[in-house]
Amino acid sequence: MQILRTIADVRAWRKTAGRLAFVPTMGNLHEGHLALVTEARRHSEAVIVSIFVNRLQFGQGEDFDSYPRTFEADCAKLEAAQVDALFLPDERALYPRIRQDFNVEPPHLQNELCGAFRPGHFRGVATVVTKLFNIVQPDVACFGKKDYQQLAVLRGMVADLNMPIDIVPVDTGRAADGLALSSRNGYLSAEERAEAPRLYRQLSLIRDALQAGSNDYAGLEAVAHADLTAHGWQVDYVEIRAADTLEIAHAGERHIVILAAARLGKTRLIDNIDVMR
Repeated sequence: MQILRTIADVRAWRKTAGRLAFVPTMGNLHEGHLALVTEARRHSEAVIVSIFVNRLQFGQGEDFDSYPRTFEADCAKLEAAQVDALFLPDERALYPRIRQDFNVEPPHLQNELCGAFRPGHFRGVATVVTKLFNIVQPDVACFGKKDYQQLAVLRGMVADLNMPIDIVPVDTGRAADGLALSSRNGYLSAEERAEAPRLYRQLSLIRDALQAGSNDYAGLEAVAHADLTAHGWQVDYVEIRAADTLEIAHAGERHIVILAAARLGKTRLIDNIDVMR
């Protein structure tokens, strides 16, 4: 695996890579990231992964400074997964003027769901991914469905800005008890880790009710919200949305997604399940 630290290095390497799949990450890699790599390999001749903790997508008081940085362990996992190249830029490479005056501004969706609680987050995501796409010039990019709103924002961005890149969604990786794999799961105490699968269980109960024919979206959301709160969670939202647009779902909608975000102690967890009816 080649480690590329500059934009010039990436562009030189890209010329010989053939059909290329890209997996952008912030490091602290787990099995969910490696599933993205496996899927990327199915769509390409070569796979490149990036590791960059992007300051722009962290809000005031969030965990930018303490976000786990595990470079040596990450490299070992990527080597074992037979990744062809790792792009490892420093902040100056991606933000040479320090201040970012030109940003990619997503539509109203950026201010809903997670965006309502993390102002500017999706602007930061869209801006850095655009930069990475411009540098790497991939044919395919793989993103996990766990970050469903991010996936929707990036799909829309690629379509509206005519980027010649296929966005490939990859199913959420889960632990045996259902907890969605996340780099932030490491923040959980032993007691919180035992409680954490409740989020997925509540989403699964909503899924089962929807598949049984319920259209009482507000009632289902309220029950899940109440159960999480009763068990010590601070709930940001539990919502049922149209899967393709993330607009408010209407009764009888066939393809829907149930999304939730909630804090358990100091750790903010997100999850979702998409449902066909």
